Amino acid sequence: MSEDKLITLLKTSIAIGICLLLLGIYLHNFSDYMESLGVTGIIISALCIALGLIFSLPTKMYLTFILVKRESESSKE
Repeated sequence: MSEDKLITLLKTSIAIGICLLLLGIYLHNFSDYMESLGVTGIIISALCIALGLIFSLPTKMYLTFILVKRESESSKE
């Protein structure tokens, strides 16, 4: 996989993670339906937040590593 495709994939993963985080926060704080579900609603909103963190945090670190590596290679030339 080329570096440009990998960066695009990582940026997409970050966007999905942020959307899942926002969805989880919305479901937890503002959705009356999740409140009516009780513990199941809490689990669903917590799952959205957990998946959002899984998608967003490690990819940010890897994307930063790739961009720093690219910058150092371009400055050497």
